[in-house]
Amino acid sequence: MESVTLSLIEERLEKLSPERLRVVYDFVSYLAEREQAQGELQPDAGALQTMFASEAVLGHDWNTPEEDAAWAHL
Repeated sequence: MESVTLSLIEERLEKLSPERLRVVYDFVSYLAEREQAQGELQPDAGALQTMFASEAVLGHDWNTPEEDAAWAHL
């Protein structure tokens, strides 16, 4: 399969009617929004690893009877 470039896509688009261009635009907009939404839902791998690594260290300070008493009313 040949590689797709913007110039190749432009060549094809120039041959389409205005009605078909609207369909293409709607489809491309849908794909872009979907990709953006998926990117927003995917957690940053580095941030996730930091969170898990920090949990044990923070637990030494937080998992105490004093902390339990301080947060018991919540």
